[in-house]
This record gives sequence, C-alpha cells and structure tokens, in this order.
Amino acid sequence: MTPLVATAVLLAAVTHAGWNAIAHRITDKLVGFTLISGGGMLIGLALLPFTRLPAADAWPYLLGSAVIHIVYQSLLMLAFRLGDFGQAYPIARGSAPLVVTALAAVFAHEVPDGWAAAGIALSCAGLTGVALWGLRGRRPDWAAIGAALATGLTIAAYTVVDGLGVRAAGSPLGYIAWLMALQGAAIPAYAVTRLRGETLARLRPFAALGLFGAALSVAAYALVLWAQTRAELAPVAALRESSIIVGAAIGALFFKERFGAPRIAAAVLLVAGIGLMLRAG
Repeated sequence: MTPLVATAVLLAAVTHAGWNAIAHRITDKLVGFTLISGGGMLIGLALLPFTRLPAADAWPYLLGSAVIHIVYQSLLMLAFRLGDFGQAYPIARGSAPLVVTALAAVFAHEVPDGWAAAGIALSCAGLTGVALWGLRGRRPDWAAIGAALATGLTIAAYTVVDGLGVRAAGSPLGYIAWLMALQGAAIPAYAVTRLRGETLARLRPFAALGLFGAALSVAAYALVLWAQTRAELAPVAALRESSIIVGAAIGALFFKERFGAPRIAAAVLLVAGIGLMLRAG
C-alpha cells in the first residue's frame, strides 16, 4: 500500500464516519436512510453520462453488491435504532476486517505477507478495543449487538464483492455510479409505501442534512473502490475502519459520549498497524 492509497483510504474513513454520524443524528432512521440512499442514487444517476460503462465481467458483482448493500443499510438502520452510536458503529465496522482477510484469501487469492498480516492484526486489535469500550459499564443489549455484528458481516461481503467487481469493471467511477444508481431506490421506495402522503413532510426538515450525508457516502466509497484497484483488499479494509476512531471522536464531541484512555490506546494500536501496512507496501 503506497502513501497515496493510504491517504485516500484515510480520507474515506473520515467521510464515512461523517455520513454515519449524520444518519445517527437524524432521529427518524427511515427518513435519514431514505435521504442518504436516495441522494446517493441521484448522484449516481448524475454521474452516469460522464463515466464509462463497466465491463461485462463486472455486472454480476455489481448486481450482487447492490443486493448486499440494501441488506447492509437495513441492518445498519436497525442497529442505530437499537443501540448508541458509540456502541453500534464500532461493532459493525470493527467486526469486518478479519472476515475480509479470510474472504480475500479464498476468493481473491490475496494472502498478506508478514508485515501486512501484523499490521492487519494490530489494527483489528485496536478496532476491537474501541468496540469493547463501547460496551463498558452497561448491560449488553444483545439485539443491538446482534444487528451490529450482522451489519459487519454484510460489510465484509460487499467489500470483497466490490473489490473484485471494480477490478473487472475497468472504470472505478463508472462502477460507483452504477452501484449507487442500482441500490439507491430500495429504501426510498419502502419509505413511500410506508409513509404514503406524509413522505415529503417527513423528509423536508432533514433534507439538506441527509443529502449532505449522501454526498459524503458516495465520496467515501468511491475513494475505497479506487484504492481497491491499487492495493490488496484486506489492508484497505483494515485501514478504512480507522473510521471507528473518527466515529468515537464524533460521538464524544457531538453526542456527549466519553472517549476515554482505552480508545486512545486503541488509536495508538491502529496507527502502529497502519505503519506496518505501509512498510509492507
């Protein structure tokens, strides 16, 4: 992994934590995810005339990823409804990188070398520390934890599917545009069916915030997809989940959730892991 790729993934981590915080901030989760998902669809449709059509080999991945992303968004919406941001977000994101490492070894034949493996392990230790810190001093909410863990599995699944798909596409921007266009209609369609005549009235107060979240979401994933064409999937996934540290900081600043010394220690482990992954590159 080169410094340029690492910088792109770290920027993606910041923007990803930002849109997740916006999704959590909008109290009506269906409204929030309708705006973010629908906004992403509009951005994707707007990009289509300016991008190359993905190669034929990429379309099975695109269609499969669109389905996985819809399941992911539904589970994330449930996790945010059931649990605190500082609990749900770290568990969902922190559970993915090790699964990605295993899936990438099987399906992409990418087995990390010694330095990369050590970096991934250190990073995952830091991410796990943040997730466990989110559970401290409280009775476990197993429904919320289960939803967050299920979200993590879908994250791992779409990470590998999209990593393979974007490499086959020949155009990272075309791939992200079509992915946003394909996946973006499901949640808005459900919202219209459920809210009926109240849809616009419910969406209007949060429209600007939700559409800003949509722009952050598209930018974050576009950066990750580009990075996956330049580096192996597992290190990109582990580095991307540094968004957990950003999310913890956002939780402390805006949601009055304690950051604490254990999260600082987790951040140090994450940074050490990043250093080892860069050395491997």
